[in-house]
Amino acid sequence: MHSIGEWWMWAGFVGFVLIMLALDLYAFGGKKAHKMPVREALAWSILWFTLAMLFSVLLWWYLDGQAGREVANVKMIEFLTGYLIEKSLSVDNVFVFVMIFGYFAVSPEYQRRVLLYGVLGAIVMRAIMILAGVWLVQQFTWVLYLFGAFLVVTGVKMLIFAEHEPELEKNPLLRWLRGHLRVTEGFHDEKFFVHRGKVRYATPLLLVLVLIEVSDVVFAVDSIPAIFAITTDPFIVFTSNIFAIMGLRALYFLLADMNERLHLLKYGLALILVFVGAKMLLAYWLHLPVWISLSVVGAILVTAAAVSLLTSRPGHNEKNLDRI
Repeated sequence: MHSIGEWWMWAGFVGFVLIMLALDLYAFGGKKAHKMPVREALAWSILWFTLAMLFSVLLWWYLDGQAGREVANVKMIEFLTGYLIEKSLSVDNVFVFVMIFGYFAVSPEYQRRVLLYGVLGAIVMRAIMILAGVWLVQQFTWVLYLFGAFLVVTGVKMLIFAEHEPELEKNPLLRWLRGHLRVTEGFHDEKFFVHRGKVRYATPLLLVLVLIEVSDVVFAVDSIPAIFAITTDPFIVFTSNIFAIMGLRALYFLLADMNERLHLLKYGLALILVFVGAKMLLAYWLHLPVWISLSVVGAILVTAAAVSLLTSRPGHNEKNLDRI
């Protein structure tokens, strides 16, 4: 499978991600327990969006000189579309995180630490899943049709069960963890484990972290096939996905209190999955330019958000976690 990514581009991007994570962890308060205020979350969200846009411009500039204007335009739009899809679907992660933190009554100053580890784990797991997906597409081109069918079915299920309110207490993973681990009754600062005598106990914060990590894997199963409807270039798939994930933690603190106001957004996300799934299924007969996909996804997302804000209603801070 042809990719625009040279070895130095891959190395440079991975190095950039590691540097940003190190700065967050050691220089910008990642190791210090504190509640991230909305202003700080907004600043980080703007920063990550700006970096993603700057990356797309640099990518276009490089390809314009190396491969020509047409290739540069196509790859830039592919990156922007993939980034928008991954970013919009990550909003669903945010509302799941809200439910998990609310259920365990995790203090805001400890949420930031959990989400940092969650992002680190998500990057590693998504890199593995993307490489596996690329390998599958290389070996079996028809797997794209399976991806498409899966996305359509998932989107339809999200539409049908959008108002379903699950009971987290009955979640099988949580029940298994509680049945196989010694868990303390309360939190112990930001610790995931504590020792009582010679016995090691897990804290509820560890259960929260496991649920966060698993929920991201489940959502990645939806979002990663979705981007293959836009491009099969491994470098575009990887960079757009990672840029969206790197801004997930700031997005959580920005939107954590807006899950009820954005109550129709889940329908928009479901429609996006149905659209990209249908695009994959019909690719043999109907080829849509990437800019049309970008326009459709953007229009669905903006419409769902706007209508939600105009018709916001009170409700429960519940979100569908049945897929974990």
